[in-house]
Order: sequence, then C-alpha cells, then structure tokens
Amino acid sequence: MSEHTGYVYLIGAGCGRWDLITLRGLRLLQSCDVVVYDDLIDPALLSAVPAQTEKLYMGKRQGKHSAPQEEISQTLVRLAQAGKRVARLKGGDPFVFGRGGEEMLALKEARVPCEEVPGIPSPVAIPAEVGIPVTHRGLSRSFHVITAHTAADGLPQDLSKLAALSGTLVFLMGLSRLEALARGLMEAGKDPSTPAAVISGGCAPKPMAVRSTLSNIAQKAAQAGVEPPAVILVGEVAALDLTSPLSRPLEGLAVGLTGTGAIQDKLRPLLEQQGALVHTVMKSQVEPRTPFFDPQRLCDGTRRWLVFTSANGVEEFFRRVCRKRLDLRRFASCSFAVIGPATGRALEAHGFFPDLCPAEHTSAGLADALCKALSPGTECVLLRSELGAEILPRLLREHGMSVQEIPLYTVETTASEEALPSLSYLFFGSAQGVDAYFSRFSVLPEGTVPVCIGPVTAQRLKTWTGRPFLTASTPSVSAMVDAVCRHAASKIP
Repeated sequence: MSEHTGYVYLIGAGCGRWDLITLRGLRLLQSCDVVVYDDLIDPALLSAVPAQTEKLYMGKRQGKHSAPQEEISQTLVRLAQAGKRVARLKGGDPFVFGRGGEEMLALKEARVPCEEVPGIPSPVAIPAEVGIPVTHRGLSRSFHVITAHTAADGLPQDLSKLAALSGTLVFLMGLSRLEALARGLMEAGKDPSTPAAVISGGCAPKPMAVRSTLSNIAQKAAQAGVEPPAVILVGEVAALDLTSPLSRPLEGLAVGLTGTGAIQDKLRPLLEQQGALVHTVMKSQVEPRTPFFDPQRLCDGTRRWLVFTSANGVEEFFRRVCRKRLDLRRFASCSFAVIGPATGRALEAHGFFPDLCPAEHTSAGLADALCKALSPGTECVLLRSELGAEILPRLLREHGMSVQEIPLYTVETTASEEALPSLSYLFFGSAQGVDAYFSRFSVLPEGTVPVCIGPVTAQRLKTWTGRPFLTASTPSVSAMVDAVCRHAASKIP
C-alpha cells in the first residue's frame, strides 16, 4: 500500500431529509476531497460540502440507467489510490441492501483504508415516517427485512416460512411484484385480512402511504399510483398511525428553492418546521467583480453616502475592507443607506447602523427616500450587483445627485442535475432568480404556485408568466413562508 493512499468512508445518509444523517457522517462529508453519491440523497447534503469538494454522481437504482457495481467499486479504489479522502454517500445504511459490503470487499482487496459509517435504514425509517412502528408491544415482537428483487422469479424464497412468522414482514424493492407477493403469502397461509401498507417516502420523488389488508393492498396501491422506491409492510402494525394529530400546514408538500445559499439556508429550516419537503431547484453563487476597486478611496474625509441594495453587497464590501486592513473609524465621514431591513441587519453585523432605510423596500423606494433626504450634488456611491436595477441611479441623477456605481459582484446560477420534481410551491428571492429559472426551464410545472419575495421580483415574474402567484407582505424569508402557509391552509376543506 502506497503511503499516499487516501481513505474511503461508506457513509449512510439515512432516509429522508438531510438532517437524518449522523453527526459523524456529516463531519466526514464536510472534510472529504470527493463525494461519490447515490440516488435518493437529499440535495441539501451536497450543498453542505465545501465548494472545492469534487461531487461525483454514481447512482444505483432499479429501472434507471446507472453505473455497474464493479465500476463504482473501482472508482472508489482509484480515487483513494490517488490520495483522496472519499465520502461514499449512500441512502439509508450502506450495509442494509445497499451493496456497501461489495464495495468494502473491493476496497479491502485493494488494501485501501476504509470504514462504514452507519445510517438509519429504510425498513425502519420509511414506515416510521408515516407513523408505523415495525415493532409494538402486543402486536409485533420482531421484524424481518426481505428483498424481493434478487430472486430469479421476482419473489422471495421460503414464502411459507415467512407467512408463518408472527412479526412484521418488511419487503424492499418489491413494488413491481406486489400482487404476486400478496397472493403468494396468502397461498402460503397468511390471513388475507392481515393489515398491510405500501410506503414511498424519504427522498422518493412521489411520497405516499397506502394502508389496506393483504387481500387488496396491491389494488389499492395501484389505484393510488404509488411509485418506486417503496417499502411494503405486512403485519398488525401496518394498521397503526402514530403520527401527530396536529397536522402542520405544509405537511408532505414539495417546495422548490432558488437563489443563493444564504437565502436557501434561511428558508429551508422554516419550511421543514412546517412539514414541507424541500428541494433545491437552482442555486446562485455570488462572484466578485471590479477587482481593482479599493475601498480606501472612500476614506478621504469627504462627506458621501454609501448605498447598499443587498446583504451580498454589504458582505462583499466588508470583505474588501478587511482584506485591506482598513480601520472602520476611517469611514466616520460616510453615511449609510440600505434598501431594506435584511440589508440593514447585514450592515449592523459589521458595526454600522443605517442612516436611511425606506418604507418601501425597492430600488424605486430607496431612490425616492434618498431624493427627499439629500440635497442635489450629494455624492452617492452605489455598492451593489452588476445586475442591479437601472432605476436607482437614473432617479438619483435626475435629482441632481453625484452618482458613482461600483458593481462589487454578480450572481451566477446553476440548476440541479436532477429532473425537476413535482412541486406545490417554487420560491424566488430576486428578479435575477426569476430570469435564471425561465432561461433554464422555460415554463412552470403544472400545479406549481410561484412565491415572490417582493414587488420587484413579482413584476419580473409577470413578464414571464400569467399564472397566479404569491408575494410576501414584506421582503423577508419569514414573510414568504407565512404567505405559503396561509395559502396552503386556505386550500384545506
């Protein structure tokens, strides 16, 4: 073994949202050089790794084109032998029908250091998600996990022995053979009235739970349109529903996010608290511009206004101030204006409190407030995005202001590599985000309600679609979530 050989961690991501991964798994994920990931991984986990980390998709799922297992194993060996620390991220637990054992054997044969980091397996997590415990006092003292995928005829062997068991039967990868499986169990002696359930959950594209009896579970699942991957349960516990009686307003609804990591990091926990299943549809990255701008030019004692139209502009400005090691007291002659409370809070975090924040949190509102507060000839320095609205500098110049525009950054957007999921709501945090979305996807999916952070974003959305949409009462992530919760509640009969 070379002294330059890396290390491979087979990490179980759990089943469902990103925060079901173990703390150890998350820390390793954030410290590796390469992440090799499977299907049915919450995209938020990939967002949690550093930007410089290489992300390599090598999914493995029935009915979907994927890399052969041998190719996956050899890729892990090759990366480790190149000296990389590799996170092999798998849904559920790698050693529970995840073929993690095969990958571990290949790594050991190549003398690559490796270890498994357990995750919550789907046979337990998916039923629990809909309130079904696989064991319960008085109903089931054991559970048995069986795959229906590897047998030659599509059915597990020894159905007669399985049918005689008193515990819970949990079948994986058997949805396409559900009717034959149920019939086989009944022919082997299982009572047709035994409770049964089919659950597609976690990060499945179409989460759903169907409960019935063994005699008609296949018919019920087909009528409901359950799609793989799904877990099949047979046993008394399948009739239980131990979920909370107090339903959250967005329970089970899929919502999509666009915008920067900063806004998505704020939206995601608020939405998940209300029960939503959150997907990253597009993600924007702030990229610096005007590399030769020196903030020291603004420290000459001249009375001027520094105008910020976003928290991104604030952060990029103070990054440059810090890089130049400028004492903040040198900005004593400057006054500060912000477009809204969120930008104001970003400014306050650096020790400055805004001198002006308009009642209307738009570029036009900011221009109007500045024109009313300042005399013609006042110097205004606009520290903002390269994509900033033209209305702000135009209105200030019409009022006789001395305007200097410094585009500190731009926003570049990439779409998720996954197919656009079926969404109930789609969040837009900026007009630029609206343009980026429609440039990539052209149309909104049928049944998806757009949600805008404010009037400027809403106005841009109107130019792309005539569909009804929601607009937050104030330009904030909490107001966006409130608008969606009210809308979802109004649709409940």
